[in-house]
Amino acid sequence: MSGILIHLPSEERTEPTTTLRLGPGEAARFGRGTAAHPVQLRLPDPAVSRLAGEIRVTEDHWQLTNYSTTQSYLVENPEGAGEYLRVPPRRSGAPIPFEFARVVLPTRGSTVSFQVFAPDHVYLDAADPAGAWGTGTLTAYSLDETATYFLVLVALCEPRLRDESAVQVPTTPQVVDRIRNHPALARLTPRAVSAHIQYLAEEKLRVHGPQDAGPGRGVRRTGTREAVVGVALRFGLVREEHLRLLPPRSPGAPLPEPARTGSGG
Repeated sequence: MSGILIHLPSEERTEPTTTLRLGPGEAARFGRGTAAHPVQLRLPDPAVSRLAGEIRVTEDHWQLTNYSTTQSYLVENPEGAGEYLRVPPRRSGAPIPFEFARVVLPTRGSTVSFQVFAPDHVYLDAADPAGAWGTGTLTAYSLDETATYFLVLVALCEPRLRDESAVQVPTTPQVVDRIRNHPALARLTPRAVSAHIQYLAEEKLRVHGPQDAGPGRGVRRTGTREAVVGVALRFGLVREEHLRLLPPRSPGAPLPEPARTGSGG
């Protein structure tokens, strides 16, 4: 595993989202934080401990340590139909097997959470499961077709798969509208879709859109989506048969309107 990507959405639109990238052997602590106990992931809720826990990356998985003496934490698999792990108080180095996980901490209100993406899990070579032929062959683009991020990718590619004209890729709100009727994605938000697109661009497909060409972030966002779609279609990672993964359209519903350069999402 090449490392993990941690995504902590901002509670306020005026504050930036926190994104951390950790490689094998690196760690990040989370909690309310203080001057004496600084944390890399700040969770400013009074019910969260100042030093609540730690995430550590190994060669082939990541671990969660719970520093709380009273509270258990949950690690949910959003792709697993309710699958989760409970990490009890004072548990050190609990191994987490999920490729995409949501770490959930209890509060006096509802909960606080952040997301962890763990790309490039290691699998045996089907032709050489014992490794007798030497170094294994790595997969150039490791995509899980059952994951939400893949459904987001299919929705981004859909207009070009259905029509070879030079139509631009859907915006983030258009992707949400397209797939929110999926039985497992009724609560999908634009912020979550943006995280999946970032994950696809930076970790799965390793592409980067153009830098900002002016005030605002619309140009960069559009460029990143275009780059993701370009790689997915050129290398056949998304094909016409994948369109069946999308929920059915309403009768007579039009294709998404082209994204306008400079628009958000």
